[in-house]
Formats: sequence, C-alpha cells, structure tokens
Amino acid sequence: MRAFLQDDWRERWSFLSMLHCGLAITGLALASAAFAAGGGGGGGGGSAADASRAMGGDSGAGGGAHKMNRSDLTTCAPGMVWDTKHRKCLMRHSGVLPDPDLTEYAFALAKADRYREAIDVLDLLDNPNTPPALNYRGYATRKLGRTDEGIGYYLKSVTLDPNYPQVREYLGEAYVIKGNYELAREQLSTIEKLCGKDPEYYEDLAEALTEAQAL
Repeated sequence: MRAFLQDDWRERWSFLSMLHCGLAITGLALASAAFAAGGGGGGGGGSAADASRAMGGDSGAGGGAHKMNRSDLTTCAPGMVWDTKHRKCLMRHSGVLPDPDLTEYAFALAKADRYREAIDVLDLLDNPNTPPALNYRGYATRKLGRTDEGIGYYLKSVTLDPNYPQVREYLGEAYVIKGNYELAREQLSTIEKLCGKDPEYYEDLAEALTEAQAL
C-alpha cells in the first residue's frame, strides 16, 4: 500500500512540477490585476489566520503566496499542524495528515522562521524522499546555518526532478552563501531555460547574486 501511495505521489508531483513556472507567472499576473483594481490581496486569508490564532498559532509571515501560488501559509501553535481541508489545527503525530499536506505545512513553518519545527514535521512523512520534501528540508537546514547539509538535500531533490525551479533557486542561493558564484549562475541559467526571467525564482536568485556582486 505504501509503495502504491509513493508511486501516486511521484506521478502527481511530476505533473505539478511542469506547472510551477506557469503558476508563478499566473500568480503574479493575478496579483497585478487585483492591485490595479484596488484589491487588498487578502481575500479568503483572514478566516485562516483567525482560526490559527484561536488555536494559539500565528499566520505564516515572511513569504506570502510564495512561488507555487500558495495562498495558505497558516501556522499553528508548536506541536500542532494546520488542516487546510477542514481549516483547523490538529495535534501533530504520524499519519495525522497525508504526506503532501504535511510537506506543505513544513514549508509554511519554514517561511515563518520556525525551521526546527519544519524539520520535525518532515520527519513524520511516510516518504521523506520526494522533491518538495527534500527541498524544504534543505531550506530549513540551510536557514539553521547548516548550508552544506542543506545543499545535499537540494541536490537529492534536483536528482529526482531536474525541472523543479524552486529547488534550483534555493540551491543557487546556498551556493551564493558559500561563495560558489559560478555554480549559482548555473542554477540561474537553468531557471531561465525552464521559466524565463519573469518568475520570482529567477528574480530572487538574480537579486542574491547581484547583492553578492557576482552577477
């Protein structure tokens, strides 16, 4: 049964990885349209944040609808996880949510600077070796100051899905931290081939290189 679920997850992720660039571009276009129309950009988000606060949590700051057009970065109190389907916090334990949901909640924690907790959630996965799970583990690990270890997770993610632009961005940023600018530029070039220069993946890595005076 577990093997079947893992195969199903791989198939779904392979499809989603092809949509990453399109979703990022679409998200930016929609945001621009909403801004032009005078929208506040907070539609639908308030109830999630309110539910989280009611359970003792906080709404995930520092990332917005980051990269994959995510709109729910709600986080809960320590020891709990956010159930996006039922919009409530649940006690954290193995099997409490499907792997994809736990993986995305780990991302929300990481974007809220709760890196150790993000890793704890990833440790609950039945299959921790999917492209996004390895990417988010690499991100949280890098943010904890263990850049070389984080790069190792990023490279595993790239091996599983070479067309996953977000991990290319994060890997490039890790190379910038290490001063390996040529390797970072290689990741930037790959993102351009996958998505062009418009999505945030490219822009964020290009900005990191520029700030390091390496672009």
